Formats: sequence, structure tokens, C-alpha cells
Amino acid sequence: MKVKICGLCREDDVSFANEAMPDFVGFVFAPSRRYVSPSQAVRFRDRLQEPILPVGVFVNAAITEIRALFTDGIIALAQLHGTEGPAYLRDLKAYCAVPVIRAIRVEKPEDLIPWQHKDPLVDYLLLDSGPGGTGRSFQWDLLRALRPALPYFLAGGITLDNLGEALVYRSYGIDVSSGVETQGFKDRAKMVRLVQRVREDKF
Repeated sequence: MKVKICGLCREDDVSFANEAMPDFVGFVFAPSRRYVSPSQAVRFRDRLQEPILPVGVFVNAAITEIRALFTDGIIALAQLHGTEGPAYLRDLKAYCAVPVIRAIRVEKPEDLIPWQHKDPLVDYLLLDSGPGGTGRSFQWDLLRALRPALPYFLAGGITLDNLGEALVYRSYGIDVSSGVETQGFKDRAKMVRLVQRVREDKF
């Protein structure tokens, strides 16, 4: 199972990630307290250890912005949280071959029904309870009957306390942000321990 730690926004966060070695990290380019500018992302990317892959988090961003970050090697994937529809995704894929993570807000079973079939414009899903970083879980049991056809990251309120429950669903990966923070900042010990715990499980 893959681990994605989202919301890196300080030099220290990158250092912690290099020690913890998740599979992915997220740089938020949308308005957020965890926002990073493209110039900050360049510095963070230069310091990030291989083979950790950087993901750009966007909300209705200009396609040219995503393309520039991808072609310059600052991000390896684009995670979309806005109202980006099929036309947007077609244009994005035409401009660059960036893999797309489509964030889905799950509040009821009907939210998962459209994803029982694959979408050729989407590579991965991210299932969350709302806008990123809420620290709240949705009803994970919905996934027992409505498992998406695409590989997905399970997100929303995952912490060291409920990690075992999250791992039961055998998602492609888990996504954490506030769950590895203390007083609003990334916590080195929590990041390292969470990745270790996932690696110890045979998923």
C-alpha cells in the first residue's frame, strides 16, 4: 500500500519526508494555509529524495500552470479538487501526459456510483469527506459494497490511532495531512511512525 503525505509547506516538512520516505508528497497550489508558491515548490523538489513523487494539488487551476509544473519536473502527478470536468481533463491530457488524481467528496453511497466504471481521463481517485485537510473521515464502510473501479487513495481523518482500520480496505494508498501534524505543523515522529506502520502491514 502506498503512502501520500500532503500539505508539505516548510523546509522542515521536506526533511521529515526524506526521513519517513512515503511514496508521494503533496504540494498545495490552491488557497490554503498549506499553500506553496511555484518557487517554493522548486526548492522543495530539489531537496526531495528519490523515489518520493511530488503531487501538485489544484482547484480549478489554469491548465498552463499545471503543464509548466509538470514539464519542469516540479510535480509528477496532478490532484484535482475543483469542478474540473471532462472537457478540462481532455484539454489537460492533450497538453501534457500528467497522471491525474481526481478528488471525490464522499457523503453518501450515490457519490461512489459513478466510479464503479473506469474513466480514461482519470488515473487515480482520492476519496475524502470534503475539501482537503478537514481531518474528518467519511463512512468508510461504503467501500465494502461500492469499491471504485479505479485505484484510489483513502483520505480524511486518518491518524496513527485509526490507521489499522483504514488499512483493512486495502486501497491503493492512504493520504494523510492533518493526521501527521501537531498544532497545525507536520510532526516528524508522526510521519516516520505512520509510514513504518504501513510498511509493517502486508498489504
